[in-house]
Amino acid sequence: MIELRHLYKSFDDKEVLKDINAEFRNGQVNLIIGQSGSGKTVLMKNIVGLLTPTRGDILYDGRNFVQLTKKEKILLRREMGMIFQSAALFDSLNVLDNVMFPLDMFSDMCYEDRKKRAQFCLSRVNLSGSENKFPGEISGGMQKRVAIARAIVLQPKYLFCDEPNSGLDPKTSIVIDELISDITHEDNITTIVNTHDMNSVMGIGENITFICEGRAEWQGSNKEIMDATNKKLEDFIFASDILRQVKMAHDAK
Repeated sequence: MIELRHLYKSFDDKEVLKDINAEFRNGQVNLIIGQSGSGKTVLMKNIVGLLTPTRGDILYDGRNFVQLTKKEKILLRREMGMIFQSAALFDSLNVLDNVMFPLDMFSDMCYEDRKKRAQFCLSRVNLSGSENKFPGEISGGMQKRVAIARAIVLQPKYLFCDEPNSGLDPKTSIVIDELISDITHEDNITTIVNTHDMNSVMGIGENITFICEGRAEWQGSNKEIMDATNKKLEDFIFASDILRQVKMAHDAK
């Protein structure tokens, strides 16, 4: 579990995160949602250590990331997997070598074992047989699946996904969501997804933190969100006429 306690982040005199308290649970898909400019990207960067909070604590299963030494932070980062918005694959490497890259950097496994591990991860995202293709030869959805395979190749305890469905069609987005959910549950990973995709919210959002103007305004599940009484959350969730109609039908039951 990852816990945030009284987390603040300022840039010069501008306070972006304001007293964030939240928890992200093991074996669940935890979502961070909010409008553009709400602070959710800054929050994610603080959690993974790309930014340092102005004050507050970030606890990884009781380990306070803020207080760790540089060496301890490096060791903890090896327990993290990252899926970037753009997939961030190496164009000059084929699919297999892209997935093997973290193993080449951080593992002492022999080549054959590294290759078997990468092939296993590709099979988990249904990409067996695509090992020799290059990123430019596969679709955006396949690139995201390669990124997922690469993110889990080191068997992380914590998985971070930044807008994993960005640029994908709705059908492919569902495939990516289901993969992230399946891997989270099968491996008991603490997964945090930064998203504004309402299909993801309703489909896989087991534990959702809503950020508005730098504050954590609400936390709950996708089953609870329809009954939430937070006005700011309602305005964000039901900005779409279609979703507002779904809300009205839900309330009428």
